[in-house]
Amino acid sequence: MIVEAAQVRSLAEDVLVFHGAPPAHARVQADLLLEGELRGLPSHGLLRLRRVVERIQRGLTDPRTSGRQQWLYRAFLDVDGERGLGPVVAQSALATVEPRAREDGIAVAAIRNSNHIAMLAWYAEQVAKRGLIALAMTTSEALVHPWGGRKKMLGTNPLAIAVPASPEPLVLDMATGLVSMGKIHDYANRGEAIPQGWALDEDGNPTTDAQAAKLGAIAPFGGPKGYALGLALEVMVTALSASAVGTQVKGTLDSEAVCNKGDVFIVIAPRPGERVTEMVSAYLDEIRKCAPADPADPVMVPGDRARNRRAQNLTEGLYLDDRLWRDLLDLKDSCSSKAVSA
Repeated sequence: MIVEAAQVRSLAEDVLVFHGAPPAHARVQADLLLEGELRGLPSHGLLRLRRVVERIQRGLTDPRTSGRQQWLYRAFLDVDGERGLGPVVAQSALATVEPRAREDGIAVAAIRNSNHIAMLAWYAEQVAKRGLIALAMTTSEALVHPWGGRKKMLGTNPLAIAVPASPEPLVLDMATGLVSMGKIHDYANRGEAIPQGWALDEDGNPTTDAQAAKLGAIAPFGGPKGYALGLALEVMVTALSASAVGTQVKGTLDSEAVCNKGDVFIVIAPRPGERVTEMVSAYLDEIRKCAPADPADPVMVPGDRARNRRAQNLTEGLYLDDRLWRDLLDLKDSCSSKAVSA
């Protein structure tokens, strides 16, 4: 099904407003879900809208709050998300720390008691477009097995880094699991097998069955190095945000538990008085001009592919799986029917 991005955004906003989100909060949450689809990350896209709604309905999410903030140190902002919508709480925290980073050179926001914040690249990119360097980190339920293990014990623990450049920032966004669990769910929703090596089943055996993988464990990317990086990020985010860790983390993939993972944003002002941005931009262009191994597949830098996909989807329309589109329409129709009956 091909739909226009504006139509999808409007539908998601209407559903969220109906369920108690202020229009400004609904717009932020809808934008993050839409960005996942536009950039080719359906695991962080609109399939999560129903879960967001269910969490609101069950009192696990308060769509009205943007969190409670307190400066613990001059450059360290502690945020109690108050069970708010993840993107709303995160965006509010960034709006607070960015001026402090410009004053002092660096500022950190550590968030707990908030909900899933969707793709990290969006936040980091927006900060970089405003001339600052950004690092974004978050944790998740234990979904990844340790290197050499057969049981899920770590989160997928993604990391995003964005550096100002022209015409667009460098944006790295990567999970430390080989894939996200959201991607496993996307394959399961479409009834497709996952590639060999992505995951283990509940008994710790390799599987290509997406439904079985949902109950099992994802492999760490890059073997022992990815495992080590994921573990380091998990304990760092936990130490900074005072959030849950490992198998204690709940609430990013279900509609039953309070979300207790952590988020950390580090915002850094580039060195003043230097032509750093120009040097970075020139270097990235040099990388892009590198002779490709396959002439049909030019060399790109992190962020290029997602931006190209986004531009294409905005021009040609957004492809949504038929079942997902029907589910979104059902969500919208349920709001209309409840409004009429009321």
